[in-house]
Amino acid sequence: MLLRPAVIASACLVSLTSLVFIARLYKRDNASASAWIPSFSRHGAEPCPDTLDWLLPLGLTYPVKYARRDIVVNPTPKAKRLSVTKLAGPLFPDFQTIDLTDDTKVQLKQCQDPLVLDVPELSKRPANASHIIFGISTTLARLDDSVPSLLRWLPNTHAKLLVIAIKDDDVPDESKNRFHPADNADMSALQTRMRKLGIDVTIVHPLSKHHFFSQRYFSLVRAMYDNRRLHTEWICFVDDDTFFLSMPALVEMLAKFNPQEQHYVGALSEDWWSVTRYGMMGFGGAGVFLSIALAEVVNSRYQDCQDRSHTSAGDIRLRECISWHTRTKLTNILDLHQIDIHNDLSGIYESGRLPLSLHHWKGGGPDGNGYPLHTMHLVADVCGDCILQRWQFGADLLLTNGFSIATYPKGGVKGLDLEKMEETWDHPSIVEGSVNVNGVDHSLGPTRPKLNLTTEKIQYRLVDAAAVEGGVRQSYFRAGVDGNIDTLLELVWTKAPEPTSEPPQ
Repeated sequence: MLLRPAVIASACLVSLTSLVFIARLYKRDNASASAWIPSFSRHGAEPCPDTLDWLLPLGLTYPVKYARRDIVVNPTPKAKRLSVTKLAGPLFPDFQTIDLTDDTKVQLKQCQDPLVLDVPELSKRPANASHIIFGISTTLARLDDSVPSLLRWLPNTHAKLLVIAIKDDDVPDESKNRFHPADNADMSALQTRMRKLGIDVTIVHPLSKHHFFSQRYFSLVRAMYDNRRLHTEWICFVDDDTFFLSMPALVEMLAKFNPQEQHYVGALSEDWWSVTRYGMMGFGGAGVFLSIALAEVVNSRYQDCQDRSHTSAGDIRLRECISWHTRTKLTNILDLHQIDIHNDLSGIYESGRLPLSLHHWKGGGPDGNGYPLHTMHLVADVCGDCILQRWQFGADLLLTNGFSIATYPKGGVKGLDLEKMEETWDHPSIVEGSVNVNGVDHSLGPTRPKLNLTTEKIQYRLVDAAAVEGGVRQSYFRAGVDGNIDTLLELVWTKAPEPTSEPPQ
């Protein structure tokens, strides 16, 4: 991970009451890991409910415009995930105004039949990642805070997680120690809790009390290599906010390489300025993978690299060691994402692409609250790799599953090149003389200009998702502007019943 300064600008045309509403949601999302595990609820599973009591915790300001639709996913062998799947009919009935100030009972005036969507067949068991060891260097508090996101991709995959944990780095400059060590009892308690949740984790102290951050990060190579198993093929450096959206897809990507050969697999920063400054290396937050053959070489040169390097960035220290002692070069995987661009990242999330990894999602964004990936990802329990998949309804509505619903009042979707990523983010720093004029052509291109969010694109962002009986309920929200009231759209995703064979006569 690089310790790079970033200036994040934020702008959002919402009312004060809407900001309070969104803040309440994210405060709930950031609850302690022990309180996070969702409990299944019967609320919201009926196609046309007569009560909307589950909306009360959202803290909405009433009245609001409201619409909902049930979606039944039908796993189909021949179905493929397309960049965008086009459907003729509407997604929602007409909006109606609801007010739950005094009573949660409502009479929904329009209830459409459930919509059936074909999706690729779902795996009936977690991906087998027993050949991978993941390594994180962090504080114990940040690790605890990361449990909800780790629970979305790591449990029951047989992958091993090794964590080098400290209490904090807040020590006097004259101190001989570089950090405050974590309490043994706290480490043991968190390790036990994570293991009960299906995560094969081992939490250890740093290898040396004199290690500063980049040395602790690099020391993961020794810790992971020493904890390898007979069938370990890959060691992977990740940050505590690295999120893998599809473990089956990640395992499939790594299967393209022979782990008995030296492979250095990762991703360049999306920001060309960062690449020109820090080099052609795997940027740590995206995930950096070393084949076991390369890990053996780096581990054998461990002390030389620790002593020789003077960088404050762990991923640079790793790249230096590889370049000093091997001829192995980075294999750049475009679907791994460091996310070194800032502000509104809707263009990435709404691109229709399935990222292998995302990073820097806990903060930033146009409202400063980040992107709650562990909440967004809940729908994967119903439809697998349909997370962030796009469906177009009619001429002007685009659903990006788990992120947004958007309408396009000026000419609909027809005039947009949906194969190009919308440049919603702040323009990266300019590299003088570079032909990479957008600063992201090497990573996110091709791109298209940003749309105006009041006249060209009306966006409803996912603000909540919850497990309900048989599926997942999503809530998409848009704050009212220019005197208009807020809008809430709900989708309830369920699986089609599995066919049952008739008993023999």
